[in-house]
Amino acid sequence: MTLGAPLGAHDKPSPTPTAATAEDPMFKEPYIDLDEWRDAPVRHRYVHGGFRGTETRFSFYFPEKQQYEGRFFQHITPVPDSENNAQLPAAGEESKMGFAIASGAYFVETNGGGKGVAGFGSADPTIGAYRANAAAAAYSRVVAQQMYGGNRPYGYAYGGSGGAFRTIGSIENTEGVWDGVVPYVIGSTMAIPNMFSVRMHAMRILGGKFPQIVDAVEPGGSGDPYAGLSADETAALREVTRMGFPTPSWFGYKTMGVHGFAALYQGVVMADPTYFTDFWTKPGYLGFDNPKSFDGARLQHKAQVAAPITAAEAAKLGLNTSVVDGRKDGGVDNAFAALQGEGAQRIVAFRLSSPLPRVEFLGGDLIVQSGAATGQKLALSRIVGDVVILGVADPSAAAKIVAGDEVQVDNSNFLAAQTYHRHQVPGPDFKVWDQFRGPDGKPLYPQRPMIIGPLFVQATSGSQMTGKFKGKMIVVESLWDREAMPWQADWYRNRVAANLGNATDSNFRLWFTDHALHGDSTRQEDPTRTVSYLGSLQQALRDLSIWVEKGVAPPASTAYRIEDGQVIVPGTATERRGIQPVVAVEANGGAKAVVKPGQAVSFTATIEVPPAAGKIVSAEWDFEGDGRFPDKAQLSGGGLSKMTIKASHSFAKPGTYFPALRVASERNGDATSPYAHIQNLGRVRVVVE
Repeated sequence: MTLGAPLGAHDKPSPTPTAATAEDPMFKEPYIDLDEWRDAPVRHRYVHGGFRGTETRFSFYFPEKQQYEGRFFQHITPVPDSENNAQLPAAGEESKMGFAIASGAYFVETNGGGKGVAGFGSADPTIGAYRANAAAAAYSRVVAQQMYGGNRPYGYAYGGSGGAFRTIGSIENTEGVWDGVVPYVIGSTMAIPNMFSVRMHAMRILGGKFPQIVDAVEPGGSGDPYAGLSADETAALREVTRMGFPTPSWFGYKTMGVHGFAALYQGVVMADPTYFTDFWTKPGYLGFDNPKSFDGARLQHKAQVAAPITAAEAAKLGLNTSVVDGRKDGGVDNAFAALQGEGAQRIVAFRLSSPLPRVEFLGGDLIVQSGAATGQKLALSRIVGDVVILGVADPSAAAKIVAGDEVQVDNSNFLAAQTYHRHQVPGPDFKVWDQFRGPDGKPLYPQRPMIIGPLFVQATSGSQMTGKFKGKMIVVESLWDREAMPWQADWYRNRVAANLGNATDSNFRLWFTDHALHGDSTRQEDPTRTVSYLGSLQQALRDLSIWVEKGVAPPASTAYRIEDGQVIVPGTATERRGIQPVVAVEANGGAKAVVKPGQAVSFTATIEVPPAAGKIVSAEWDFEGDGRFPDKAQLSGGGLSKMTIKASHSFAKPGTYFPALRVASERNGDATSPYAHIQNLGRVRVVVE
């Protein structure tokens, strides 16, 4: 049979090229090379193909006809990636394809045009930014209408982090391709590299003071994270806080690493190479003005390579070669890994002739001084004894380095990068930079010849985040996000409002998710402190579709205010709005209880869902802090949007505990659905003396 005829549940498909309808002249000849029914993770018809003369590839995942409701969802990755991610979800990820099919949609994903079409160095970054994705979206409609008949399918794109840049760029640069989008954990045109540099500076200066900082902002803490800090430490914490870093999110200081800066570093060096010399040699830069502040931190260590280490060998040695940081971070690490290639025989580390001096190493360079790779600089992510582990580095250069080659491990550039944001003061609409302006409004520090953040965004998204688009948009942002500081969602909302004016509320929503980080996986770092925002993201896609298709407006945007870079939301769900439930927990009537071993503690929790946002479907306690939440609360009554629950627990051993109650709501009160459960949690402190 031909592709033009709908397939029955047991029909055998055959790959057939079909005429193109995409308007982009680069994508005139789509083809299909695989078309078959599959049963995992859910029953779907898998269609794979591409566009002749390009490296663009796509995968379409179609539900059976009785499940189809005339729409598609398309996920846009942080960088061009595989078109087959939906077939093998990463650990901790829910099935994007399964969610789409459960929501009456088929699912679209692409390789974004293939490697080398996005970012700096691309001949035409618009291909990877939005054109390849737009061509696949347009062609998917041709296939869907041949398969199901009916009218033009509605289309919705969504993406997070770098994928949010690309999602926003996609709808700002096209018309009629997508009817709406859900960008999530978004940045601004000044995000790169400044959101990373300021936190790296704080990480170096504050070092061992993080435990007391975190304790101060925990429930029952002093509330003063600056207590006990030196003048330099106070200045560093105030600087990063005013730039928008959420103070409670410092709980992850041991594992957060440099995150996206690992992949951005080479681009910064390429865009502004003289900065890294000026930093150490010119007045107005910290490296020149106060070199002693780097005592014990700067590393310039010469050695010989003892042996290269392949990916397979590193695995046997138990070396963590994650690109992002000291732990895997959902799909972000995979996206960055794609930038430098894969393979068991790829060189990922080098053993040196001697152990390196101990410093707080956030990243640096391996400078090759002899051998076939002389003059090359390879980014390093971490040091383990006498082993240096590569970051995002050219695999062909690494392959040239052999035992006996002279190298230098140097973190001078990484140290210089930590205050780069001081020399990138933008316009007055970026209020978090006011701390670097004098009373006359002029920058306090020397400024670089150009502000590079917008260049990165332009190369990633093909757009300057103008706020000008046709369609509807729901932004999902995390209040504890330490990569995309939360204020940036408000910055983009202001651009949308400047464009749409009185029509803003008819076309735009901004929902903040409390206790949520940057990564889009189901299990987050320390689940007693944080929740996944996947439920909010999934509900946003469903609300977007009925907003576009039926005119049903979604719940109101989250209410908030911004003070010194911090996004602050009201304490009750009715005032806060948005779609996330709000949880307030007390132990013996307060935020902190002090008891003896074996003495019962009385817990009271109030749970409330914002207006029209859903009903409470689960509540589970974790008293001991192991992250398992083993004690399920009995929810009195069915389908409530507000309730109070009580519990009692005693602690056998002395110590400080942080019992947590994690709750979830669902729009229709469906506790059995695996999707769109919107989480939040509440915590208290119990001291057992």
